[in-house]
Amino acid sequence: MINEIIFMNGYGLYVLLAFSFTLFSFTGLYVLTKIQYNKEKDKFVAKFGALNPEKANSAKLQRINKEILSNASSN
Repeated sequence: MINEIIFMNGYGLYVLLAFSFTLFSFTGLYVLTKIQYNKEKDKFVAKFGALNPEKANSAKLQRINKEILSNASSN
């Protein structure tokens, strides 16, 4: 039973290699994206500083930001 699942009528090696390659590729892509995100976040904080809650609330109340946020949430 287990051998039939592993060998899959001769296609087991191909299926397992394809699955492994896909899993490795997605994992690598996630790690690289996470690293790049952290670098960009650190650049933003270095340039603009951390955004305190007061400034964040006042930014949400501005007309242009309301338009941007409403368009982003509807897509």
